[in-house]
Amino acid sequence: MNLRRLLEDRFGDAFARTGVPEGTPALVLPSNRPQFGDYQVNGVMAAAKAQKINPRQLAEKIVAAAELDDLTESVEVAGPGFINITLKDEFLTQRTAEAVCDERLGVSKAEPSQTVVVDYSCPNLAKEMHVGHLRSTIIGDALVRILEFMGHNVIRQNHVGDWGTQFGMLIAHEKDLLHEEALKRRGTISYSLLLRDMEEFYKEAKKKFDADPDFAQRARDYVVKLQSGDEDILFAWRRVVDESLNHCLAVYGRLGVLLVGNDIRGESAYNDDLPKLVDELNSNGLLRKSRGAQCVFLDEFRGKDGELLPLIVRKSDGGYLYATTDLAAIRYRTSQLKADRILYVTDSRQGLHFRQVFAVAQKARFAPQDVSLEHVAFGMMMGSDNRPFRTREGETIKLMDLLDEVEQLALDLVRQKNPDLPEDKLRQVANAVGIGAVKYTDLAHNRTSDYVFSWDKMLALDGNTAPYMQYAYARIRSIFRKGEEVMGNDRSMAEITIDHPAERALIVKLLQFPETVATVADESLPHLLCGYLYELSGTFMGFYENCPVLQSDAPTRASRLELCDLTARTIRRALNLLGIETLEQM
Repeated sequence: MNLRRLLEDRFGDAFARTGVPEGTPALVLPSNRPQFGDYQVNGVMAAAKAQKINPRQLAEKIVAAAELDDLTESVEVAGPGFINITLKDEFLTQRTAEAVCDERLGVSKAEPSQTVVVDYSCPNLAKEMHVGHLRSTIIGDALVRILEFMGHNVIRQNHVGDWGTQFGMLIAHEKDLLHEEALKRRGTISYSLLLRDMEEFYKEAKKKFDADPDFAQRARDYVVKLQSGDEDILFAWRRVVDESLNHCLAVYGRLGVLLVGNDIRGESAYNDDLPKLVDELNSNGLLRKSRGAQCVFLDEFRGKDGELLPLIVRKSDGGYLYATTDLAAIRYRTSQLKADRILYVTDSRQGLHFRQVFAVAQKARFAPQDVSLEHVAFGMMMGSDNRPFRTREGETIKLMDLLDEVEQLALDLVRQKNPDLPEDKLRQVANAVGIGAVKYTDLAHNRTSDYVFSWDKMLALDGNTAPYMQYAYARIRSIFRKGEEVMGNDRSMAEITIDHPAERALIVKLLQFPETVATVADESLPHLLCGYLYELSGTFMGFYENCPVLQSDAPTRASRLELCDLTARTIRRALNLLGIETLEQM
């Protein structure tokens, strides 16, 4: 039961009855001040302004027209035209009882469901994954989980960079190393793990490319052979790609994200389609030649000087760019995967690129107008110096190294807090806490903003952090272990009652879970779910401090135990939707 949507529907009907133009939003939101009610309608003033009438008078007419007797205890007009809503206790307890019995905790599946393609992570395979890939991977994974929970058909797409000029360089370096090894052994050898450290392998190749003209020319020749389908070069390319993919899959396994090998569809998958796509753009009258390159110019994209900005789809040397493969991917995803909605989880610096690509795709009819193309943009992870997060030496931080460090810090923290835990249990908890801390820290920030990475804040046991949420869950579960000692394990479902304001506050917050999840799915803003979790944990603490659970009389105790259980289940479900593990004991 989505309370916010229910109230929006009721007030939408009341808006219509009072002559408010169709489509004017009621803007129902949870109240920031419980003393003024549970929800507030904020759309009256905009509706009144559009009609040039007094907002307070319009609000009074809307309240009179609204059919709310089954839901509300009181509905009051406040200030210049706000409407404050207080829900009935009977309505709240009934809905809570339904959520208690529902494994989905009151979250209805989306109607209608959609096919949603989520394009995320997308590392360049010439290098190992680094912290720059973290936000896309974590945000994308959370959105996939939430959209799947909402009942959508979600297709994960990892559009890796597995094609292009850098692979000629890597193939040339690989062949040199194989030749050197063969000379040492005075004979041919089988392919060995030359790429144990992808970052070092890439640096060595780049250094040779910049310093040795003969090596650079061989690398360029290999690119031409690669693009023309030379079998020997394709075989070498596949070895480099496969080894690099193994590194990526190891990172995904360590992070516990849902991406697997079958989700990978790299740039190379569209290689054969690119000449046809450019021909179609030309036949549609969209291509213009500029400085030898094939470009699309659209009137809505202009620079500061007013000049049209190009979307280059083929360079003067005949090569293709990211824009070309992105257009091909859109056409594949709409025509073959039948996508209704496509999310691109990449950093905000690519905003112009995706606005242009989306506009060209729709202009060329590669994507129907009713397919939603969305850039889920995110800001940068910054160091304490407010610059992109790097090592002290200024090097890019490998993602595996970051995860090693955070797990070690988590292990030290857990060992300090609970030194009596067996070693295997310590490491299990440290893994859940460390990986959870990395994910939650990222997700708790509004994705559109930059944020400063802090080891201390990430692992704090208070505040809006994963360890705090995990500890809150474990602490609630401990109530039931203690309860079994006090009263045995005989616990039948109780009637939900409200005997204290803190009880009521917890119930209202629990019933806001469905609307929060729906909003995150619609707007791709996982930080809203983190914010909800933090508020729920704080509200529960207010309940626990003011409402004795195990010490209460039987009927009240049973009701409060149900609220404890529902809170724990809600925290566990929410953390699971964010890709974070819960622990029964910490």
